Amino acid sequence: MGFVLLILGVALWWLAHLFKRLMPERRAAMGDAGKGAVALGVAVSVLLMIFGYRMTDFIHVWSPPSFMIHLNNLLVLIAIWMMSPAGTKGLILNKVRHPMLGGFKLWAFAHLLVNGDLASIVLFGGLLAWAVVEVIVINRTEPDWTPGEPGTYGKDAMFFAGSIVLFAVIGYIHGLVGPSPFPT
Repeated sequence: MGFVLLILGVALWWLAHLFKRLMPERRAAMGDAGKGAVALGVAVSVLLMIFGYRMTDFIHVWSPPSFMIHLNNLLVLIAIWMMSPAGTKGLILNKVRHPMLGGFKLWAFAHLLVNGDLASIVLFGGLLAWAVVEVIVINRTEPDWTPGEPGTYGKDAMFFAGSIVLFAVIGYIHGLVGPSPFPT
């Protein structure tokens, strides 16, 4: 049952996020109610993924080497920074069209490095695949893009410092509800 919920959650995540791009007329016809429907779809998908993941039996696929936890943590820290306002307010990511999706892909990939069970591969692999498809769909439906006004290295540093703090908070909470991401 958990595996079914997990797959439904990942599928609903895809559907909710791609709805606007794949069915623009239908989404436009919904007006502001469409925003609520998409938000509800995303919220339900997250709950399905959480409950499905937690209910799924551990099925061993591979054993990640212990050093991967350090690589995972570095990649997740960079992912958090990429998902911060650094993409629009900083200088380093200014010419990156999809910094948030890039950060999301990095986060999902990092989690694939340290989790060798089937449920993790379905969850993080499914979310990674969604982010790749989302970038492709956006680039095809909106081919014209111009970077905004570049920010400063100071803003990049500020957002990176904030990302370190956020990483520590997320890691602490992660350890309360699941495995600790920090080596012991």
